[in-house]
Amino acid sequence: MTRSDWVLDRTYRSASSGEVRWAVLGAADAPPVVLLHGTPFSSYVWRAFARALADRYRVYVWDMPGYGASEMRAGQDVSLAAQGRVFAELLDHWGLAEPAVVAHDFGGCVALRAHLLHGARYRRLALVDPVALAPWGSPAYRLLGGHREVFEQLPPALHRALVREYVSSASAPGLRTDVLERLVDSWCGEAGQPAFYRQIAQNDQRFTDEIEARYGEIALPVLVCWGTEDSWIPVERAHQLADRIPGARVRLIEGAGHLVQEDAPAELTAVLSGFLAEG
Repeated sequence: MTRSDWVLDRTYRSASSGEVRWAVLGAADAPPVVLLHGTPFSSYVWRAFARALADRYRVYVWDMPGYGASEMRAGQDVSLAAQGRVFAELLDHWGLAEPAVVAHDFGGCVALRAHLLHGARYRRLALVDPVALAPWGSPAYRLLGGHREVFEQLPPALHRALVREYVSSASAPGLRTDVLERLVDSWCGEAGQPAFYRQIAQNDQRFTDEIEARYGEIALPVLVCWGTEDSWIPVERAHQLADRIPGARVRLIEGAGHLVQEDAPAELTAVLSGFLAEG
């Protein structure tokens, strides 16, 4: 991986969901940290944080199947259930017995499912504006998922405008144009356009319902971070989630929206770095 761009230069073929692109930064003997992105994003949102950590940690980043640089194809299982299984597979592939994990948005659900349902072990877990508690999914999100076949047929320019507006709404102060276009680009074109609606259609609340009652079983250090101006998932959920996880702490990031990595990168890096350094 170069510092001038964000390139995932390694490949893993998952058992059920196709090719996963991933990369690793930092010394081979450094403590491992794994970063999980959410939707409709990719590991690109973690680029600054990953590079900042690489001086002290071995940092693993990956694009989930159906996202970013990873495989996108018709009939692909990109559900939260599938992503949880793939993450557990990846940890085995990387030989990581107990890494620290930092997960954003539905990456939080993926990390929680891998831990609670597939036996993945973590040294500590940071959840950043995670999808973890019902109800979730805005009316617009449900509309797009419920009419996937219709939206897949949108003219490319109209589709791009829709995705651009959708991604933009994840930021409170607004995204830089180059960052916004990078996030939108992967959802455009022959493979990207249907992939965008496919992942929405498959992301059902039942995948958090299946694990929500088990959050009290989590027995590791957990930090819940949340942007105070998150318009996608209300900031009140931070305390609601922490109350269900024994010993979990909450840290609010003032002025940041749902995409905290872009809205407040320095503050989030400081908060997460402090948490990781505790143990």
